[in-house]
Order: sequence, then structure tokens, then C-alpha cells
Amino acid sequence: MAIIPDPRLSEQRIELTKPISLIYIIDDIFDVGGTLDELTLFTEAVNRWDLSAFKELPEYMKMCFKTLDDITNEISTKVHKEHKWNPVGSLRKAWASLCNAFLVEAKWFASGHVPKDEEYLKNGAVSSGVHVVLVHLFFLLGHGITKDNVDLVDDFPGIISSTATILRLWDDLGSAKVNANHMQVVN
Repeated sequence: MAIIPDPRLSEQRIELTKPISLIYIIDDIFDVGGTLDELTLFTEAVNRWDLSAFKELPEYMKMCFKTLDDITNEISTKVHKEHKWNPVGSLRKAWASLCNAFLVEAKWFASGHVPKDEEYLKNGAVSSGVHVVLVHLFFLLGHGITKDNVDLVDDFPGIISSTATILRLWDDLGSAKVNANHMQVVN
């Protein structure tokens, strides 16, 4: 509701809920579900968008990618019918960027690496999922879809990366407050 409050856009709101939900699911897979080897294979398969690459992965990862593929194709078909533009390449690119950023974080965690602020924020802007949401929103709304605008959106422009960075910091600040409050209760 916060992103698309107009009551006339309820269908777009419903469609946008699907990728938002998948961002959380995939984030959980990277945070708690998979081994580093599995997460690497998952990310490689998303980068290639190859359903056959999932043979070695756990069933839940196969199901997740199948759902991701289905929803991406479903949204692409709707956008193509309504706005005469097939966004499947842009949507897949956004998902691949997100999984690559999640994998970077998983590698940092597995190795004990603490990234420098700039390195963290650059990756964190992508792993926030904001780009994925805004790319889907751009196509679902269908305003100003031209090759130049699609190229701009695909390249993670400053307006999106700045928004993503702000939201990443805001989310991290909220987590820090929760952790600090928990620490006070524990002590």
C-alpha cells in the first residue's frame, strides 16, 4: 500500500507483492538455509537462468527457483500484453544482481570477513532488494517504457542506488536498535 496507494492500481499492487515476498524467501535461503556451495550453485543457476542447473540442489531451492521463474514469466507476460514490452531480460538481470549480492554477504559471513563501510554499502544497496522492487514497479506501471529508460533502469541508476542505500541504512539501524534493546534486557 505504501508503494502503490492508488485504489485503481490494485492489480499492480498484487503483482508487486509476489517479487517482494520472493526477496524475503531468497534472503532467508541465503541467511539460514543453504551451504555456501549450494548458494553458489543457486546463484550461478540464477545468473544463467537455467532450470536444469538445479539437479544437485535441495528440493526447497529447486522449488524457489521454479517459483521465481514462474512469477517472472507471469509478470513479463502481463506487462507485454498491457504495455507492449517484454521485460523478462530486465527482471532476470535484477534477480541475478540480488542473488550475487546475497552470495557476497554469505561469503563474508562464512569467512568472517568484515567489509569496509564503502564495500558494505555498495553491496548492501543491491542486497536491500530495492532495485528488484523498483524494476518490477517500473514495468508494472508501464509509464515511460522506452529502450533508453529500460537501459537506465537496468544499470542501477543513482536514484535507485541512493534510495536503496538509505533503506539499507534505515533497516540496519532498526536491527541495531532491536539488538541493543535485547542486550539491555539480557544484561
